[in-house]
Amino acid sequence: MHTTDTETFEEQFAIEQRLVDSVVASFDSTTDPRLKELMQSLTRHLHAFIREVRLSENEWSNAIAFLTAVGNITDDRRQEFILLSDVLGLSMQTIAVSNPAYEDATESTVFGPFFVEDAPEVTLGGDIAGGATGQPCWIEGTVTDTAGNPVPGARIEVWQNDEDGFYDVQYSDGRVSGRAHLFSDAHGRYRFWGMAPVPYPIPSDGPVGKMLAATNRSPMRVAHLHFMVTADGLRTLVTHIFVAGDPQLERGDSVFGVKDSLIKDFVEQPPGTPTPDGRHIGDRNWARCEFDIVLAPEQI
Repeated sequence: MHTTDTETFEEQFAIEQRLVDSVVASFDSTTDPRLKELMQSLTRHLHAFIREVRLSENEWSNAIAFLTAVGNITDDRRQEFILLSDVLGLSMQTIAVSNPAYEDATESTVFGPFFVEDAPEVTLGGDIAGGATGQPCWIEGTVTDTAGNPVPGARIEVWQNDEDGFYDVQYSDGRVSGRAHLFSDAHGRYRFWGMAPVPYPIPSDGPVGKMLAATNRSPMRVAHLHFMVTADGLRTLVTHIFVAGDPQLERGDSVFGVKDSLIKDFVEQPPGTPTPDGRHIGDRNWARCEFDIVLAPEQI
């Protein structure tokens, strides 16, 4: 008597399901309930992926080699795993889950792989460029809570690429430029000089770049400026502002970070236009942008 295709399929399904059940059960004794939930759910989803696409052993070996390469290129100045998370949309999905919309609070977006702790402090109206090249840009705004109250003393971390599309950590000379932190004043106001953002490609010389090339995806990011804002009793905000009119907005952002509410006008100022603080720019254009920041409560 020959087994039918249905019987063969049912037998194979049962073999695969027994393995899933066995691995899931192996975490039953985990004392931390959240860790248990995460590991068992991860096991189910990973096994479901393998079974859905009928993953081959060779494909799994290639995946392990890819992840190994991601780890090998990661160091204290380059975080390829964050880059991988970003281009798969996982970073943005985690942000969406962890930072639910609340009233008119400023929306969050990706952290990115280029944040560095202990960036230098600048005073209000100071320049974060630190020698980086780019069109001067004046950025100002207020920090408030969702009730409209000013938030004095909010710590504002800012970082950005230069006009050639590179962050300071992508250079090998140890420079610190295009990044700083400052604090809002007693009325919640802040202001600083930076550089007009320009589009740039994410690092494409590593395994993530090779993956994008293999899948015919662009590595380009929309022009943006990074912010991280912290204040007591309020939810930490990690976000960008994007440049209205940037052609890359139509082409897409390689890490899916753009939100309409974060697209801001960077208004071009012709040579000779007086600057807000009397700074002498010389015979060149500069830009200005206003970005008001609204922080959600720490507990919602």
